Amino acid sequence: MAYLVTARKWRPMVFEDVVGQSHVATTLRNAVASSHLSHAYIFSGPRGVGKTTMARILAKAANCPKPVDSNPDNACEICKEITEGRSIDVLEIDGASNRGVDEIRNLRESVRYPPLRGKYKVYIIDEVHMLTKEAFNALLKTLEEPPPHILFVFATTEVHKVPATILSRCQRFDFRRISVEEIIGRLRHIADHERITIDNDALLIIAKKADGSLRDAQSIFDQVLSFGGETINAERIMRALNVVDEELYFRVTNLIREHDPKGGLALVDEIINRGYDIKEFLGGLNEHFRNMLLTITTQSTKLIETSEVYKKRYEETAKQYSDADVFRLMKITGDILSSLRWTDQPRFRLEVGLLQMIKMESSITVDELLRELEELKKRLASPGETDRGHVGTRDFRIAGSVKASPPSALSTASTRGQHPQNIFLGASPTRPVPPQDLAFPSPDPSRTRISVTPVPHDKWMAFIEAAGRQKVMVGTVLKESHCAGVADGALKVVCPDDVHLSMLRKNREYLTDLASQIYGARIHLEAIVSADATPKPPFEEHPTITALKRELGAEPVE
Repeated sequence: MAYLVTARKWRPMVFEDVVGQSHVATTLRNAVASSHLSHAYIFSGPRGVGKTTMARILAKAANCPKPVDSNPDNACEICKEITEGRSIDVLEIDGASNRGVDEIRNLRESVRYPPLRGKYKVYIIDEVHMLTKEAFNALLKTLEEPPPHILFVFATTEVHKVPATILSRCQRFDFRRISVEEIIGRLRHIADHERITIDNDALLIIAKKADGSLRDAQSIFDQVLSFGGETINAERIMRALNVVDEELYFRVTNLIREHDPKGGLALVDEIINRGYDIKEFLGGLNEHFRNMLLTITTQSTKLIETSEVYKKRYEETAKQYSDADVFRLMKITGDILSSLRWTDQPRFRLEVGLLQMIKMESSITVDELLRELEELKKRLASPGETDRGHVGTRDFRIAGSVKASPPSALSTASTRGQHPQNIFLGASPTRPVPPQDLAFPSPDPSRTRISVTPVPHDKWMAFIEAAGRQKVMVGTVLKESHCAGVADGALKVVCPDDVHLSMLRKNREYLTDLASQIYGARIHLEAIVSADATPKPPFEEHPTITALKRELGAEPVE
């Protein structure tokens, strides 16, 4: 006999043999058994999942004179003719090459004639979405009211291109992608009957390469047989198909963890020298990160399609990464894949992307950041037990020992003209500090002079927050300005430049009303520009440090 490829030699002959489409097979068998066949069916789904094969089995089952359990017996002459493609009652039409209105008109003429041998005259139109709009329109009337002896079966990989008027006249069956386990099981069945020795890792590589198509898997199986003979292992398959070694992906994650840019460039050179396709490598790397993410999220490797050896590797690798880091790595990989469409230097793009991954720092979540800020806030708010307070990267020395009160309490007491008790400066603990010692310090004579009473810090912060909730820009300007105090019913605000001053003047009425609500008295806003309001490092602008400097005369120590 002439050589037959595996896909044709092992083509299913009964409904149960169609792998992964039991929902379609069961429905069609029941329709045949009860003689409730529709006049038109449409089979949609990916390539190589059994659409045309199912159509042929349906044609045989509908015409077989002696069906066996609603399946064709494949022994009668009618079944043999359909299997060999020589039946005059079953016509297979390629929609891509017979897509015009003239071909459909000829079909309309031929449907009037009854079948010569069987019960039904079956028209199987493959890739029906390729028909023109005029051809579909010509088919409508015949499809809606065909003769009782006609059975249409349409197959398509792009059902969304089929007009709704056609779909509404057909029973639709959606064929699904075939899982890796089902492909491995079918290939194992074929290999056992053909007496071919092949290990499970090799079958796994073939099944993943097929991407849900059994026909593709069988074609790859034939290719591997031609390369390796009747004894096949995973190593031979990887050489025959030039599949990227999965070990390379684990090397990538090791390089990222060790921050080794030199090793990353060497890895890219190895990929190029081995002749791997860069897009295929990046696609596999994205799947590798996806497997890591599944392991981190589910704390399991059940959803990963790989060998048991690599599943253990994923369990170990997942412990070294956070899900946020893996998300960022997947984003970078996706960006590289997208950019390959527009670049003529794919190697350079891969090198840059891999270096970007290697130099990437670990992620920090918002919860962790907020927790650190809260801890810093608690440390700044805690009373000092010595005469040196540590805040940020700078030290501030306080003259004498202090029985601390919160800055807001100090400011409030000073504002009301009531000097807080138990505050001592200098060597003698018995001398109370006079009120003028805690007054607002006079600035340099060369700068704008402001002689005012300090404002409670909590009131000023409440004023800024209220303004920011209602007018974001005004709140931002107030944050970047400074409150000098209150004098003669006016709230003095020192701006760093004219831009801030202009914004506050434009909103003077609004700010005056808001200040009156916050401070509980009718006061108006006065804004000025002062050279003393130049930007300062963040740690010097902290309210606690400002209060220490204002109230206790603290000085920075270099």
